[in-house]
Formats: sequence, structure tokens, C-alpha cells
Amino acid sequence: MRTDRLYYGAREPAPRETGGRLPTALVVPMERPVALSTLGWQAVYRLLADDPGMAPERCFTLGRDGEPVTLESGSPLSGFPVLALSVNFEEDLLHLLRALKAAGVAPRREQRPDFPLVLVGGPLAFMNPAPLAPMADCFFVGEAEAGMADVFAKFREVWLAGGTKDAMLDAVAGMSGIYAPGRSKTPVRRVVASGPSLADPAYSCFTGSDAVFRDTLLLEANRGCPYACRFCAAGFIYRPPRQATLAELQDIVEQTDPPKVGLVGTALTDLPDLLPFLTWLRSRGTKFALSSIRADGVTEELLSFLRQCGIRTITLALEGPSRRLRQSASKKLDEADFLNAVVLCARHGVNHLKSYCILGWPGETDEDYEELGDFLGQIARTRDENIKRKKEFMRFTLGTSSLVPKPNTPFQWAPMATEEALENRQKMLRDIVKPLKGFRVESDKPFQARLQGLLARGDESLFDFVELAAENGGWKKALRLWDGDMSDWLDRERSFDDPLPWDVIDIGVTKAHLWEEWQRSKRFVASPGCPDHGCDGCRRCGMDEFLS
Repeated sequence: MRTDRLYYGAREPAPRETGGRLPTALVVPMERPVALSTLGWQAVYRLLADDPGMAPERCFTLGRDGEPVTLESGSPLSGFPVLALSVNFEEDLLHLLRALKAAGVAPRREQRPDFPLVLVGGPLAFMNPAPLAPMADCFFVGEAEAGMADVFAKFREVWLAGGTKDAMLDAVAGMSGIYAPGRSKTPVRRVVASGPSLADPAYSCFTGSDAVFRDTLLLEANRGCPYACRFCAAGFIYRPPRQATLAELQDIVEQTDPPKVGLVGTALTDLPDLLPFLTWLRSRGTKFALSSIRADGVTEELLSFLRQCGIRTITLALEGPSRRLRQSASKKLDEADFLNAVVLCARHGVNHLKSYCILGWPGETDEDYEELGDFLGQIARTRDENIKRKKEFMRFTLGTSSLVPKPNTPFQWAPMATEEALENRQKMLRDIVKPLKGFRVESDKPFQARLQGLLARGDESLFDFVELAAENGGWKKALRLWDGDMSDWLDRERSFDDPLPWDVIDIGVTKAHLWEEWQRSKRFVASPGCPDHGCDGCRRCGMDEFLS
């Protein structure tokens, strides 16, 4: 594994000579401190930077005035033959469009007969590329290590031969993982770096004191999720679920030697070697941080170790307000496991317990939230009964978010709760929590959630709306000027036969399986997750045939 392209602190890579190489601007629609604490684009940078035929440069489009230029050479985006856009969130569309306009690059592909070629990658490229399709010349659909290097090699070959942008697109339109609107045969199959384990975990190329996660090497511990919660895109668009091996994780840490490691993953406590890896980090003097963990993964041994390492905040996932809604979401959570985790946290002196809950489920009722109120009361009593020292106290923060039914999940056919309904649920929850000592609620903004839902589920016509937002000061003004109606996209249940804008992508999970899971959700019946033995012989969701 090469390490000569890993940089920490203030050190930055110098501009690479471009003779015989393909200059590429990797455009990240974030401010630098946030981008430095975001993993996906860094994995792509590492892949390109390790190729001697490539000359990648970075451009963070937020937090800087004037024309966006690259960090390495200060070059304008309009001077690159290829712009690789990293798109993680629906709201990124607005930032990317503004960046292109500020750079003098036409936002629509039909307005760009010549270079630069705009390639879009990231989760939105294979969840639903439609709203971005009028802007993108092509999309990379899937996992970067599963073929992106081959695509860029073809770009380079055509470009060095003096080929046009059309020639570059024609050369890659039929390649695995490429969706070139109007050129590629659809549905385009997502490319997957398959195998029994996560053979090439993503990790940071850059970090520093100004990063949100300061001086922290982000390290991918697992990809996908075996629990298959019906609302969670990661559990479907990243199948099959895979875990990194202890040896691979240790090798990355040894070669990068960071002051701190931030483990990234959806089910960290499922990692068989989690505690041995954390113990090894501690033995070499490397600090670490974990994202949220499953309640059933909180053991006496793990929590005792975490407290010895000075960790005083634990985050547990609750997800649904009631058992009935968790069944509908196929969230595998035993309330007894959650309360046991509270017991352990209280006894070991954790001073801040966080959890998060999703509001706005299809078919929810006031009774579901009354049940949540009762359960929060149980949590408060359990905490108070198990705190050993009088001077200690454990705060409880419940973060709430609004359910956004995402493409390529069983909830893709579901209606979304209205803004008024979401606001009412938030108020109801604040009233429930008010009498509980040390409890507080943090909530998202329902308008932003509805906007995310619109952009997540829209078709190519939504690009007109994004243009209005870019030209008229933001989303709310654009909604007043737009001739569409958000409710047309969000407020009705779709049928199986309704065409979906994201049908141009085949993620590997069959539409029939997603539909069956949607029907089971309406009956509030959970389903088993992915089997431990992998996809071979499973024959439930279609991934076994997709990977064969």
C-alpha cells in the first residue's frame, strides 16, 4: 500500500506537472473544514493521485468568494478537461450549480459542446441521478475502486490523442459503471468491489487542525449494513454488506500514523475485532472516536474499555418512536437491550447519552408517540437508579429527523409527511420531554427535509427548479417562482407500475424485493436482515444473481 500521497496538518501536495497526464479538478461542494472530515471524495482523490497518468487537484466550492479555483495551482475550473463532482447530499445540487456558473462553465451539458467534461460521482449518482442529468455529461455509478481508474485511463487516452469531448464520452459510455445520458444503455448496473470482506477500506488523504474532526484519520470499518432497515439507503445501495479485516485496518494505521482515528461505519459493534482493534490503538497511543453504536452491542467489557480511554459520550440508535413503527421499519431493536445499555452507561459514569429518532412515519398515530414518552420515562428512571455517585449525572439528548423516503429503498413508494405534520410531531415530542430532568430534544427543519425529499425523488425537470434557486437567492424564493408543486412529488403513495426516475440505475436489489418489503412495512411486519454467510444461496433480494 502506498503512503507517499498521504498528507496531514498544514502540508499540502504541490501541483503535479501535467505533461502526459490528465488534469482533473475534483470539485467538492463543501467548506474546507467540513470536506476534510468527509471520507468519500478523499477515497477518489487517493485513487487518482496514485495513478502516475493523472494530475488531480482539489476545489472546495463553499466558504470562498469569487471564481472557484483549485487549491494546488489556483487554476480556474474552466481550464480543466475533466471536472469530477462529488455529490453526497441533495442540497449539494445548488452549490455545484453556483460553482459552475461562477467558474464560467455552462450548467447544462447541451450548452457545453467542448470541454470541460463533467463527471458526477457519489451516492446520488446511483440513488437517483435524474435531477442532475441535465448538468452531467456522465455519472460514475457505484464504488470507485471497482472501475473508476479504468474510466479515467480511457479519458486520458482519448484526450492525449487530441480527441473531442464527444469522443471521450463515446469511449466510456458502454463501460461498466458509466451512465452517460442519451448514450448509455439503461438500466446501468452499479459496479461493486465484491468479496467476502472490505478489501480496500476508504481512509482519509487529508486532515488537519482546521478539520471539523480535528487531526482525525477517517477509516472505513464496514460498508453497507446487514440489518436492512427499510428507511436506510445504506442498507440497500451498498449491498452486499462487508467488513474490513483487523489486519487491513492495522496496516492503514501503521502506515499513516495519525494522532487520532475516527471509525466510520453503519454497524461498528458487528465488527468481530472491534475491541481488539481499539485495544491495539490504545497500546500505540492513538486516540479514537466511534460513530453511533447498536444498543445490543454495548457490553460491560466494551463500555468499561471506552470509559478507561476517556470517552464520556455514547450514541445509541432508537429510530422509531414505538415498537409498532420499528417493526414497520424492520428496525431490529429490543427495548430491553436499550435499557441495559442505559444501565451500563449510568454505572460507568457516561455523562452524555445521545440517541436519535425519526419522525413522520407512514401510518403513525399519537399513540406511537405516547409510547415513546413512556419509554423515555423508563430511560430516565433507569438512569437515575443506576448512577453510582451522587455528583455524577448523565444528560440525554434525543436528536430527531424527519423521514425522507429515499429512492432504492422500500419506502420509495411511500408518501412523505407534510411540513405541518412534522412540526406538530416535534412540538408533541418537546412537550413529552419537558418534565424529564436532563433531557433535551434537537430537531431538524421540516422545510429542509421536504426539500430534500423533493430533490431525492424528482426527475430531470427538477433541474429547472435548481436553476431558479441558483439565480434567485435560494430554495424558498425558487419555490415561489417554480411552476411545479412539491406535493405532487411527495404527498401521494406510488404504485408498483409507476415509472420511477431512478429506474435508469440497477443497484442489484430487485424492484420486486423492495415492493415486497414495502407491503410488509404496511402490515408492520419486520423481515430478517442479510445472512451471515453472504449473498451465495440467499436468493431474497437479487444480489446473489447480480454478483454472479
